[in-house]
Amino acid sequence: MKNNHPLRLFKYCPFCGSGKFQVNDFKSKKCEQCGFVYYFNSAAATAVFITDKEGKLLVARRISDPAKGTLDLPGGFVDMYETAEEAIIREVKEETGLSIDKPVFLFSIPNIYLYSGFEVHTLDMFFTTELDEILVIQAADDVSELIWMKREDINPELFGLSSIKQAVTKWLSFTFNTYDSFL
Repeated sequence: MKNNHPLRLFKYCPFCGSGKFQVNDFKSKKCEQCGFVYYFNSAAATAVFITDKEGKLLVARRISDPAKGTLDLPGGFVDMYETAEEAIIREVKEETGLSIDKPVFLFSIPNIYLYSGFEVHTLDMFFTTELDEILVIQAADDVSELIWMKREDINPELFGLSSIKQAVTKWLSFTFNTYDSFL
């Protein structure tokens, strides 16, 4: 197992507390005392491309690290017992005050999200939705600012998180016919 692998930080069995928690294979550790096997899997996260009728994209500015001050898309982690669709609807409401009801899945990208010095491996699922009307938006939660950007003004290099940067690049490369095929 590599020295930087996240499992190196797990020293005790989460089931029985034994210190006999040993490497089982690349993605798991096994307790030699009780036999419990812990698999280190990706956490689920969501992000959404919200556009208005004019095709402008709603982007957020991150209020804290990782990538504090850079651009982002509304989104966040999927809670337990929640679908990805429920998570993106909740996250958009928390971060913008907007209510979306029909997010459409586009694609996913694996990512590493550094949180408190710990590398959280994620699978970031990207959605799209278009708003018929925008009543009120309000930056909240982990967002300091919300900005409507014209497609031609969007620079992927201004987005701080690797998977978001990749997703924005991919989204910008869609032709209208390709983009419409996702809907």
